[in-house]
Amino acid sequence: QTGGRLALTLIAGALPGVIAGSVIRVELVPGPRVFDLLVAALLLPLGSWLAAARPARAGDPGQPVRPPRRISAPVLVVMAALTGCAGGIYGIGGGAVLAPILIGSGRPAAEVAPAALASTFVTSLGGVLTFTLLSIREGPVAPNWPTGIALGIGGLAGGYLGARMQSRLPDILIRRAVGILAIAIAAQFLKSGLS
Repeated sequence: QTGGRLALTLIAGALPGVIAGSVIRVELVPGPRVFDLLVAALLLPLGSWLAAARPARAGDPGQPVRPPRRISAPVLVVMAALTGCAGGIYGIGGGAVLAPILIGSGRPAAEVAPAALASTFVTSLGGVLTFTLLSIREGPVAPNWPTGIALGIGGLAGGYLGARMQSRLPDILIRRAVGILAIAIAAQFLKSGLS
C-alpha cells in the first residue's frame, strides 16, 4: 500500500511546509536552545493527548456505534503544511507528526501508516534538497550523509517491522505507545533546552 488519496493530501500540504520550515530553521532558528524548546512545545501536548486517549465505547445494545469524525481534506492540507513546516524546522518529514494526529482523530493505524510513510519519504527528499541548496549560501547546513543513510536504513527496517506488527496490536495500544514515546522525547528536548 502507498497510502492512496490520504498520502497525496498529506504530501500536498507537507512538502511546501517542510521547505518553508527548512528555510525558517536556517534563517530564524539557528540556535540549539530555541530548537529544543520548539520540539518540546510541539511534542508534549500531542503525546499527552494520545496517551490519555480512551478506547471507543460501544453504544447501548441495538444502537450503532458512531464512527469517529474524519478531518476534511482542506483542513488536512493546512495541518499537513503546518506540521511539515514544524518538521522542516526540526528535521523530520511532516508525516511523522501527522500520524499521531490522524490516529488520535480515529483513523485506523493501518490506513495512516502507509500514507504517513509515503508523505515522510517525499518530504524528507524535499528537506534534503532544500538544506543542500541552502548550504551553498549559508555554509555548514548541508545534510550529514553518513548519519542520514544510517537513519534511513534503520527507518526502513523499523517501518517494515512496524507494518508487520501493526495488524497484531490493538489501535488503542498503538496510540498510547506513540503518545508515551512523544512525551519521553519532548521531556528530553525540554531538559536540553532549559539547561
